[in-house]
Amino acid sequence: MAEHQVDSTAQSLKLFVVLSKAYRTIMDKAIKDMKRHGLSPSEFMILEVLYNKGRTPLQQIGEKVLVTSGSVTYNIDKLEAKGLLKRIPCEKDRRVTYAEITEAGNKLLDGIFPEHASAVHEMMGALSEEEKQTAAELLKKLGKGAETGNW
Repeated sequence: MAEHQVDSTAQSLKLFVVLSKAYRTIMDKAIKDMKRHGLSPSEFMILEVLYNKGRTPLQQIGEKVLVTSGSVTYNIDKLEAKGLLKRIPCEKDRRVTYAEITEAGNKLLDGIFPEHASAVHEMMGALSEEEKQTAAELLKKLGKGAETGNW
C-alpha cells in the first residue's frame, strides 16, 4: 500500500474511533437525562418528535428517531397506555395511522423538554457556535457519503 493511502486509512480509522467515543459519551449522558424523567430513550424521542412536529404518520416516526418499526409500535402502545399520545386513523388512506401528542403529553414535555434541551446544550459547550455549525455540516456530509458509498 502506498504511504499516502496508509496515512489516509489511519486517519479514517482514527476519525471513526473518535466519532464513536464522542457519540457514546454524549448519548450516555442524554439517555441518563431522559430516564430521569421516567421515560425510555425511545419513548422520549417519540414524544419529542410529536411535541416539536405535531401529528405524524407512525411510519415516519421510526425514521425520525432511528428505531425499528416494531420498536416504534411497542413504544407507541406504551405511550398511548400512559395517555401521552393517541393514534388517529387517516380519513383518506386506511393504511395510514397518525400519532398525536395528547394534552397530558404536551404538559409533560412543557415541563421537561426545556431542561433536556439545556442539558444537551451544556454537553455541546466545548464547541463555539461556529464550530457547532461546522461540525454539523461535516457530520451530515460524512453521513450522506457513507450512505451512498459502494461497500
